[in-house]
Amino acid sequence: MKKGKKYVEASKKVDKEKNYEIKEAIKLIKETSITKFDSTVEVAFKLNVDTKKSDQQIRGSIVLPHGTGKTKKTLVLAKAAAAENAKKAGADYVGDTDLIEKIQKESWFDYDVIIATPEMMPELGKIGMILGPKGLMPNPKSGTVTDNPAKVIEDIQKGMIEYRTDTFGNIHSVIGKVSFDNKKLEENLTYFIDTIIKSRPNALKGIFIKNVTISSTMGPGIKINLNSFDI
Repeated sequence: MKKGKKYVEASKKVDKEKNYEIKEAIKLIKETSITKFDSTVEVAFKLNVDTKKSDQQIRGSIVLPHGTGKTKKTLVLAKAAAAENAKKAGADYVGDTDLIEKIQKESWFDYDVIIATPEMMPELGKIGMILGPKGLMPNPKSGTVTDNPAKVIEDIQKGMIEYRTDTFGNIHSVIGKVSFDNKKLEENLTYFIDTIIKSRPNALKGIFIKNVTISSTMGPGIKINLNSFDI
């Protein structure tokens, strides 16, 4: 695929053989952002895990110190007090089986995250084939199956993100916007790397994190030097 002129020019600023210190990498992110809009800053981890083994599937959620700069629409599936509290906390949509039917019959996906109470999971499981491929199925490991949806909504509003390994053992996520000041991006990135380090499977032998790369929307990848981390 042919790369655009702006991308080619931005790429010249990045040494593909070098692993950059975080401060230098964040500075480069600003210099290599090529969009007219406020680009998202993304991180990609390449992990040495076998995702066929359940204990090596890395999954969870974190609230970044400075959020992501993005707002997410939330759908809460709950009843009684949990539903009322979710409405007060600012959920975009709150319901129970009525909204599950809406998803099933109308292919309704006007939200970014689904939060469900445990009692709703048997019904929601019936449309797992619809939600699963879209990455929308709630999961206890990521905190989206809970008796307290209101707390999760508050965390999402603060910038909570979910992460999980794909089939190849990679994790992709957002750590902020190019408009964030350098220190905030540095702290978000460091916090995320530390979180992944702590999730190392006990049975894993040898190296865990093969490499970490950051990039802005449509910008070139910049490799991070992990020597300063205890991995």
